[in-house]
Amino acid sequence: MLNDYTPPADLLKDHRILVTGASDGLGRAVARAAAAHGATVILVGRTTAKLEQIYDEIEGDGSPQPAIFPLNFEGAAELEYQELAGILAREFGSLQGLVHCAAQLKLLSRIDDYDLETWNKILQVNLTAPFLLTQVCLPLLRASDQASVIFTSDILGRAGKAYWGAYAVSKFGIEGLMQVLADELENDGKIRVNTIDPGPLRTKLRSTAYPGEDSDRLPAPESAVPLYLRLLGRDGRAIHGQSISLRSTST
Repeated sequence: MLNDYTPPADLLKDHRILVTGASDGLGRAVARAAAAHGATVILVGRTTAKLEQIYDEIEGDGSPQPAIFPLNFEGAAELEYQELAGILAREFGSLQGLVHCAAQLKLLSRIDDYDLETWNKILQVNLTAPFLLTQVCLPLLRASDQASVIFTSDILGRAGKAYWGAYAVSKFGIEGLMQVLADELENDGKIRVNTIDPGPLRTKLRSTAYPGEDSDRLPAPESAVPLYLRLLGRDGRAIHGQSISLRSTST
């Protein structure tokens, strides 16, 4: 299995990897693990205080010093993404990885009852922000010999389900974005692009959707990390344009 993987300790040495949603849940777990395997991680998230916490944890682990870039995807303008890319170009020159973990759910609702403001905010965070960030980072990814873009998806973006509304639609969009970009980069030889459905994990987003669920019975976000590391590192270089799932049962 793709997730049955033990990464070498130096797998991501000298890599520069940007992780969104890095202050919580899956993004936090991926960022900390990437740093532990040698990467300089660029931590992107909405809340500076939370980013500073994971920054301190990474430094405490003895991993390479990370960088923090607070960015609120819900309201960020195109210029802010361009400014972020400019800073990354000056500070790092290139990226070897871009991992999209940030996501928003807000609520479960019938399409009949969805208000436009909520719909737009969810699509902005879950689909438009990954598009814009990937677009401005493509020159930095191309400046690397090998680079990996990972979009975090969901089974709900592959088979629609009632009441999941804008969240499900955004994940369908992520799958489409990955497929289009992967096809455009098919002959590029430098950038590989994939999506991962990590399955149900012990995260805030999951508890929002299932408030009565016993979260202690769910896998920790760290359980999905080996696959992310594999796709980021040299052992994932043959994997491109794939929609990968770690889900063993339907939810």
